[in-house]
Amino acid sequence: MNWKLVIRILMLTAILFGFSACETISKLDIPGLPLGSTTNELDESTIISGLKEALEVGARKAVDFLSVYNGFFGNPELKILLPEEFDKIDSTLRKIGFSRQMDEFEETMNHAAEEACALAVDIFIDAINHMSFSDAWNILNGPDDAATRYLESHYRMNLYDEFFPVVKNTMDNVGLTQMYKTILTTYNSLPLVEKREYDLDVYITNKALDALFLIVEREEKAIRTDPAARITDLLKKVFG
Repeated sequence: MNWKLVIRILMLTAILFGFSACETISKLDIPGLPLGSTTNELDESTIISGLKEALEVGARKAVDFLSVYNGFFGNPELKILLPEEFDKIDSTLRKIGFSRQMDEFEETMNHAAEEACALAVDIFIDAINHMSFSDAWNILNGPDDAATRYLESHYRMNLYDEFFPVVKNTMDNVGLTQMYKTILTTYNSLPLVEKREYDLDVYITNKALDALFLIVEREEKAIRTDPAARITDLLKKVFG
């Protein structure tokens, strides 16, 4: 076994999840060192699996948190507002008696994101399982949210490509696509207005991914600092 690599990964894990490197390394039986009563042999695969499982736990909790009814709409921090490009459409249609329709449109937009997130967990887990740790030193020297940021920077585009059709299909299922077409048709039929088009499915996909990564980041930090957040045997073995 490449013990230098093991120690490097242990140091990475220690910094990512709030333990001292020395304390973490003491859990490993290294040839040439006496076996201690507190040591449990952890190989490279176990350490890497622990880091991936931490992200998987975060992803599952993020999906559970966001996919409930009003997970977006009932949360002021995460509520998806109408895009800025809709400001003119929104204000114009409200002036001619479409306030209720615009309110329903914004609410349905959030419910579409909630339903789409319910189907996101497998997409996230697949990305996590394909993570490479060639950039381990960048994570090691990074901030407290380094693992989440690594996942986002390396896999967001892949996640977007997988998640986009889910959002698009959900928009159809909850009636948002038809509402959107009706609103645009109504606005564009008004005299003296500049005709508008907008890729709402792109907007909702990105907003939903932003929220998912935000909750994953918070769960990652919790696993580092709170033993109660280490809810699996592997997390307890590696990080506790």
